[in-house]
Amino acid sequence: MTVPEQLLTSERADLLQTLRRHRGFLRQTVDGLTDEQAANRSTVSELCPGGLIKHVATTEDRWMRFAVGGAEAMVSEPVDWTGQFRMREGETLAGLLADYDRVAAATDQLVATLDLDVAHPLPQAPWFEPGASWSVRRVLLHLIAETSQHAGHADILREAIDGARTMG
Repeated sequence: MTVPEQLLTSERADLLQTLRRHRGFLRQTVDGLTDEQAANRSTVSELCPGGLIKHVATTEDRWMRFAVGGAEAMVSEPVDWTGQFRMREGETLAGLLADYDRVAAATDQLVATLDLDVAHPLPQAPWFEPGASWSVRRVLLHLIAETSQHAGHADILREAIDGARTMG
């Protein structure tokens, strides 16, 4: 279910439209891949296209839990830091994309309802400044950047798999 655009302020609409656009780039990059191709590590990195879909879905879900309930909500479910970048036995690209769609729809619904100025302290991690807080707005900007960055990664992987370039 999508959020009717009339329910969104111009800022919310802009943030959501930008996030949707970069989600679309990422999805376009894996379009037409078989499960075997989506699981293929086509470079020396551990990344595969299907793993990137899984990682971005996991990341978006975790950050939206943060937006609603802070660091405690964000870390309430364990993350398989290595496995989130790989397709496991039995996982399919279609299944990973369906999960990504579910996460995206939930995010889209939340964007219409959350106060963009509400901030929560970040969880303790070596990559966060101690004591820093992020607003819901900052979380959405981070999701846009994360999705965009990984769409570029996926484009490189896709080109190495079959020569297709979806972003160039």
